Amino acid sequence: MTLLTPQILRFESLPSTNLEAARRAIEGAPEGLCVVASEQTAGRGRLEREWLSPEGAGLYFTIVLRPDIDQSAWPLLTLMAAVAVSEALLDSCALQTDIKWPNDVLANDKKLCGILAETVETSIGRAVVVGIGINLTNHAFQNELNKVATSVEAVTGQRPDLEGLLEALVGAIAKYYQMLQTPDGREVIIREWSRRSTYASGKRIRVANGDEILEGISRGLERDGALRVETADGDIRIVRTGDVSRVRPASN
Repeated sequence: MTLLTPQILRFESLPSTNLEAARRAIEGAPEGLCVVASEQTAGRGRLEREWLSPEGAGLYFTIVLRPDIDQSAWPLLTLMAAVAVSEALLDSCALQTDIKWPNDVLANDKKLCGILAETVETSIGRAVVVGIGINLTNHAFQNELNKVATSVEAVTGQRPDLEGLLEALVGAIAKYYQMLQTPDGREVIIREWSRRSTYASGKRIRVANGDEILEGISRGLERDGALRVETADGDIRIVRTGDVSRVRPASN
């Protein structure tokens, strides 16, 4: 197991930090290459959704990884990244967060950070680029999203130190990526994720996957990071893809 040695490349503007990192991975970029941009003109989230990325309003970051672990554990890379974001925000901004399965980082039940991991075929083997977008100010999203999105500045009342957050994030990724590669790495990452997430177990949730809607109670994670959901009839359904939302109690 090799230790992650991050190298940061900075750009004023990019279409997407994931696209730039993928291009460099294909060209043979080493593991640990980090791409950071002040703005993205074509940022993307999960399910090909647009990720608005105006200049100076967020931390737009992607790291190249070349995991030397069984590919069945690769889905845990997004959970690992969410844990790292959660720790970095706590350490650098004193901000306590929640994680909604699989990898949305929340504050006050609103989305603060999105994570997108993509595999890339390269001449020296398959790589993964893990993109992280953290809303630093409310300029990071449109006003109509105020009910579902938030920012570090909105929650803490202070404009965050981007460089301090970036340093904490890179350090946390290196730490938890190393943990994932240990013999009991799967269990460690799932445990670290679960203790930071109110969605891990005992929460009434709704999962939307295309036209299929599943409701039930979250009952922890499988070894590959899939979500276990107990339905009304007591069956356990295993969810590997879909959008999760909290089901609020009906008001009287």
